[in-house]
Amino acid sequence: MEEQKKRMLSMVQPSGHLTLGNYLGAIRNWTTLQDEYDCVFALADLHAITVRQKPADLRRNTYEVLAQYMAAGLDPEKSVLFIQSHVAAHAQLAWVLNCYTMFGELSRMTQFKDKSRSHADNINAGLFDYPVLMAADILLYQPNYVPVGIDQLQHIEICRDIAQRFNSAYSETFTIPEPYLGKMGGKVMSLSEPTKKMSKSDPNPNGFILLMDKPEDIMRKFKRAVTDSDMRVVCREDKPGVSNLITIYAQATGKTIEEVEAEFEGKGYGEFKPAVGEAVVEMLRPIREETERLLGDKAYLEKVYRDGAQKAERIAQRTLDKVYRKVGFVKR
Repeated sequence: MEEQKKRMLSMVQPSGHLTLGNYLGAIRNWTTLQDEYDCVFALADLHAITVRQKPADLRRNTYEVLAQYMAAGLDPEKSVLFIQSHVAAHAQLAWVLNCYTMFGELSRMTQFKDKSRSHADNINAGLFDYPVLMAADILLYQPNYVPVGIDQLQHIEICRDIAQRFNSAYSETFTIPEPYLGKMGGKVMSLSEPTKKMSKSDPNPNGFILLMDKPEDIMRKFKRAVTDSDMRVVCREDKPGVSNLITIYAQATGKTIEEVEAEFEGKGYGEFKPAVGEAVVEMLRPIREETERLLGDKAYLEKVYRDGAQKAERIAQRTLDKVYRKVGFVKR
């Protein structure tokens, strides 16, 4: 009898374009995890509206991120790939979990404090309640693992606390998920401020590479990347800019850090930076071209997300039915 695969779930907001950091840090590794795990991937559009969005932009970005996911190797035949708002159980379970989440727990969340500062004109209840919806997103699918960065660990902790509280009150209902930190790519830093993580929200567009950037833009950004006056291509703590470029080049070419250092020994940044740019251009070229092809076939993308929503709904509804029964709701 074949052993059942453990389940893994990951969600990303379709509120902007995917960066080189998103790809190397997570998405590229998800493609290999599809064979090891029962994977569920979703576009978290409900989360996206905690910050004001232009409706037309959100719709377009949702299609674009779905196409980029697939172009990067996420296979709708191997994984469940869907849009969060297409499965009503996310909002339904979130309300129930709200009643098992303490106000003090939510008020301590770092992301709420950070986003309240950066969006002081729109400190809404959804922003405050974000972790409960995220807990519902996770617990609906009973995953064993959730791939997260260090900055998201607090959300996994509160999700586990909510699940354990519910399980204690009503008997075993939810799988307690573990954060998945292994086999992920290294953190990619900003090209303009190498002490900060690469982010599409960086006000300086030279700080990040988008998966859909044109080759000439990628080359220009790498040539302008912040380095130092030492000129040696070595990976050291006191050389964050160069170390970041070495890490990117190593991941783009499959070489080790030591091999990269040896390749550019005695060569300056004038030779090294364009080489990094060229390696990234070639790595991203097939993704950009396949994304453009998929965006030209909207009917296929719609079929993918419809089929994905049906698969997701089957899993989610089983969990929601169990929760409704345990809290005492009358069956419809």
